[in-house]
Amino acid sequence: MLALLVIAGVFHTQILSALGTFLVQADAPQKADAALVLAGDGWGNRILTGAQLARDGYVPKVLVSGPDGNYGYDESELAILFAVKHGYPKSYFVSLNHTARSTQAEAKAVMPEIRREGLKRIMIVTSNYHTRRAGRIFRAQAPDLTFLVVSAPDPDFSPDRWWHDREGQKTFLAEWEKTIANWLGI
Repeated sequence: MLALLVIAGVFHTQILSALGTFLVQADAPQKADAALVLAGDGWGNRILTGAQLARDGYVPKVLVSGPDGNYGYDESELAILFAVKHGYPKSYFVSLNHTARSTQAEAKAVMPEIRREGLKRIMIVTSNYHTRRAGRIFRAQAPDLTFLVVSAPDPDFSPDRWWHDREGQKTFLAEWEKTIANWLGI
């Protein structure tokens, strides 16, 4: 037991970095039928990443997922307004309003629209720490479709330094809790 503690002490940086890095499983941007920006980013990094994918020609449109309840507005509509304010044309975006409050519920909520649109190859845009779990959930929801997951930068989480600040620690712990719950089917 003492040997394990010594090893953990000596290699703590590598161990903590590996645990943070495990959460990130992102693909490089590629041509797709659409981008799907997931809800849950109050900074705007996800929507701006999705908008840039459209501007760069990777996708013809950006589906923007978001629940109601933000001071009476849908999150997806607020995100689109934010992107337009940053110079992206409103024509890039399709708002997908719903009431989902988890990634699992969000996948179920947006899947009918994905199918209605006939999309086969979708780039999911989400925060770096959320890429592995989001990809797993969407692929399980629709194994017949191709989901690529693109990482948007997150100011609160760096996979190799998350333990240095409080927001990184909270993000790490919350995402690991959700990842384990997802593995257990909870």
